[in-house]
Amino acid sequence: MAKVKAVYTCTECGASEPKWQGQCPSCGAWNTLVETIPETVSANRYASKFEGLATTGQLQKLNTVQAADVSRQPTGIAEFDRVLGGGLVEGGVVLIGGDPGIGKSTLLLQTLCHLGKEYTAIYVSGEESPQQIALRAKRLGLDASEIQLLAEINLEKILATLQTHKPKIAVIDSIQTVYSELLQSAPGSVAQVRECSAQLTRLAKQLGITVILVGHVTKEGSLAGPRVLEHIVDTVLYFEGDQNSSFRLIRAFKNRFGAVNELGVFAMTEKGLREVSNPSALFLSHHEQQVPGSCITVTMEGTRPLLIEIQALVDQAHAPSPKRLCVGLEQNRLAMLLAVLHRHAGVACFDQDVFINAVGGVKISEPAVDLAVLLSIVSSIKNKALDNKLIVFGEVGLAGEVRPVQGGQVRLKEAEKLGFTRAIIPKANMPKGKVGAMQIFAVERLEQALSQLRSS
Repeated sequence: MAKVKAVYTCTECGASEPKWQGQCPSCGAWNTLVETIPETVSANRYASKFEGLATTGQLQKLNTVQAADVSRQPTGIAEFDRVLGGGLVEGGVVLIGGDPGIGKSTLLLQTLCHLGKEYTAIYVSGEESPQQIALRAKRLGLDASEIQLLAEINLEKILATLQTHKPKIAVIDSIQTVYSELLQSAPGSVAQVRECSAQLTRLAKQLGITVILVGHVTKEGSLAGPRVLEHIVDTVLYFEGDQNSSFRLIRAFKNRFGAVNELGVFAMTEKGLREVSNPSALFLSHHEQQVPGSCITVTMEGTRPLLIEIQALVDQAHAPSPKRLCVGLEQNRLAMLLAVLHRHAGVACFDQDVFINAVGGVKISEPAVDLAVLLSIVSSIKNKALDNKLIVFGEVGLAGEVRPVQGGQVRLKEAEKLGFTRAIIPKANMPKGKVGAMQIFAVERLEQALSQLRSS
């Protein structure tokens, strides 16, 4: 039998090359070409399975199309609904990824048990046996009597089952274990993941089935498989959290039916994932007395304001190159802020080790925490504690100006609700009216913010 000649497929863009190369010629990514077996696929492989799916190519004016709101189906878990944009959408395809053991299967099993009481729900497992899933449901105390279970990894059998039973919601755990007989490559390869996800998405749109795909992640934390996988689905969710901690975060990076960057907070318990009603309490340390190097800020995760404690530790460097370490924040931005602090406030850290930490393991990407980071650094250098009822937010520019941030009014109201009485904010974010009994100091430059600390 003749040996099948292998090809090399890019895991980022899906392009194929006859020989291995260090860099993909199509997308320019490095070390992404993996060996695969070329597929021999029959022509018009979609026609027999999805006849009647294509509509007529009739043109129509956009102003004649009636806009209609997409109906939502609540999952019974409020934090999950928040990330989804209000609930599941009929015919929508959701991709949820995360590290092994983070709680993806647990969350979806809880969701199916709630929805299964009213709708037909199918759980397709390609990684665990039915006995393992039943044992998990028993351990979590869930009523899984209405859940239909299918232990299968063959795509054609899965599609036939969905077409026959036409469930309201179907979970595929996971997409990397599913394979199609039309392709010769192994499950989890670029071609298999792309083909299986495309077939499942097409069936979901045709029959109005809500499909949730569980995806593996690489060691870098991104979803395994071709990048086109994220383009095919309607919603992409990431499960984040440290396995040594009981708290889990779900973040939306793509959502065609809702806002992105929404955050759902859960706590892992013996009975599964439990919603956290006040997530700001997770990211605040309750010190018995005021400590230097600690500053409270407010960050926006989608439409939700979160109070987060920024901690700074500045110590004498014992090596020629001082250390700059950030946990939860961008490290390159810290170097820029230290330069601004030296140039415009006269506070030098060139011979100091600087460590910054966002309490609770949360990752902050917005620049609204710049002012809080600088004030916590100054507090650690001067060994002077800030007021534990002080809230600080604002973006700091290279010229030393304090720039406004989005949602200033919402941030102040959240801080006032949690008992904070003082605030240092950008002047452009100064509210027109009072925010409770909060004393607000509006500043335009970094020097003004530091002078407020000296006067307090």
